[in-house]
Amino acid sequence: MVQLGVERLLENKLAGLDEERLGLITNPSGIDSELNTTIDLLSEHEAFDVHKLFGPEHGIRGDAQAGVKVDDSIDEQTGLPVKSLYGEQRRLQPEMLEGLDTVIYDMQDVGCRFYTLIYTLAYALEGVAEAEKRLVVLDRPNPVAPLGVVGNRIEGTSGSFVGNYGLPITHGMTVGELAEYFNEEFEIGADLTVIEMRDWERSDWYSETGLPWVYPSPNMPTLQTATIYPGTCLFEGTNLSEGRGTTRPFELIGAPWISAEEWATELNALDIEGVGFRPVHFTPTFSKHERDTIEGVQVHVLDRDAVNPVVVGLTMLISAFSSSNECEWLEYDNEYFVDKLAGGEYLRSVISDVDEEDSPREVAETVLDHWENERSGFENIREQYLRYQE
Repeated sequence: MVQLGVERLLENKLAGLDEERLGLITNPSGIDSELNTTIDLLSEHEAFDVHKLFGPEHGIRGDAQAGVKVDDSIDEQTGLPVKSLYGEQRRLQPEMLEGLDTVIYDMQDVGCRFYTLIYTLAYALEGVAEAEKRLVVLDRPNPVAPLGVVGNRIEGTSGSFVGNYGLPITHGMTVGELAEYFNEEFEIGADLTVIEMRDWERSDWYSETGLPWVYPSPNMPTLQTATIYPGTCLFEGTNLSEGRGTTRPFELIGAPWISAEEWATELNALDIEGVGFRPVHFTPTFSKHERDTIEGVQVHVLDRDAVNPVVVGLTMLISAFSSSNECEWLEYDNEYFVDKLAGGEYLRSVISDVDEEDSPREVAETVLDHWENERSGFENIREQYLRYQE
């Protein structure tokens, strides 16, 4: 079994934290191998002095849906004050850190640049650097590390909370490695300590670690969801349902104008490695097409060692838009949301030029080829920040 950063901290009392006043950024995925929460482990331990909790998107106890602002509160179980990092502020402000010496970060990432928890990490580095405090990151596995590095990069720090800091779509790094990458590549200069795991290798899927999976957000229920998410998350930028409001978010994709049988047949005929498509009818209980029974497909990961989820998502997106003029791009604050996810207008412009005669699979490969220099460039940069075996 992999030994987590939090377990190494408790076992060895690393980092001199027993003499410091602590803040903790975490959520329900911050657990040890026996399902004890990091909140309880540290707040109940006589060696640690936890003064304050910080909650990311979805809240400290994971009870808020995606995109819902979270207010400051008092944690009912511990009585500790909770400062929201997904409300009026998403960054650690100097006044939030008053009375603290060190902030600890312990949450499970899913290995994809769209996931907001890693930007909470980057903002935490900036916050502690400004306030001259310290950040300690308790490392955890990248659950989909075998996918490697895929996709284009978000340039500089001009991105958004769903894509920033030069990251490709999948980065293959742990949160501890990302913390060092953010801190050095973007010259944040924070006082940073990473508590490494033991016995984790980059070739390990999460299910091979021996650790229990606790979903890190309400719409990331399983490892299969995390595996396909880097591709099907692109549907968030469209008027098709990405399965929110069902028990299989990001695995179910559909819309009122889709024929489940026809779309499944078309996608299966494209012979995309590692996946199969099953025609489905489903009724989202919230989000897009709420309470409407719609048709679509369920993406089944049949061979995770062969799958490239970005190829899957791109191919599905191209197929949907080329076969129906009812597909639309969604705008938020006068900006196409898919551009934030895809790192610019290129993907949307390519899909806008596709017609029914084009092969969605070939167009998807063309997009990846266009992104290849950015992908390989990031792979070279990240080498210096990798702490674990390939």
